[in-house]
Amino acid sequence: MADRGAEAVERLIALLARLPGLGPRSARRATLAMLRKRTTLLEPLTAAMAEVAATARECDRCGNIATGALCPVCADPARATGELCVVETVADLWAMERSGAYRGRYHVLGGVLSAIDGVGPEALRIPGLSARIAEEGVGEVILALNATVDGLTTAHYIAETLEPAGVRVTSLAKGVPIGGELDYLDDGTIGAALAARRAM
Repeated sequence: MADRGAEAVERLIALLARLPGLGPRSARRATLAMLRKRTTLLEPLTAAMAEVAATARECDRCGNIATGALCPVCADPARATGELCVVETVADLWAMERSGAYRGRYHVLGGVLSAIDGVGPEALRIPGLSARIAEEGVGEVILALNATVDGLTTAHYIAETLEPAGVRVTSLAKGVPIGGELDYLDDGTIGAALAARRAM
């Protein structure tokens, strides 16, 4: 009969190894660290993961992580600046927030256009973007998309889509290298790129 405890540990290692940035070796090290610090690490982590699994959801307005209908950014009236920053993922939104350079609201697309992967506008949150511009009196849309081929294609598509609305559409400028991703940039680079944004 197999040892159920050993099976559970192996299952935990296998699950951790599926996370971005962790492979089997890192997953084994993380598992051993948690087992060595059961009361200070493993048990609090288990409780935190259970709480997140029970309460975390997508913000109805922007697509950020929330525990209610709206995330803290959308619920904050001081963030209604008339600017809307469009990002690809929640990780990019968090990167922008870490920089402290932007104090408006966001719109998370949930990806970028990709002909190869079969991702069209209907698979992203682009239709909701147009609706938000009208509802929230947005005067400027800042396209903070990754400087990849798909990111640039998506930015141009959004700029063309929003042209009839008469809204100012800008994009991040210097500081973001071609092929660079927001989540890997330092706070100063993001701040400089946001300050030097330009019209599309």
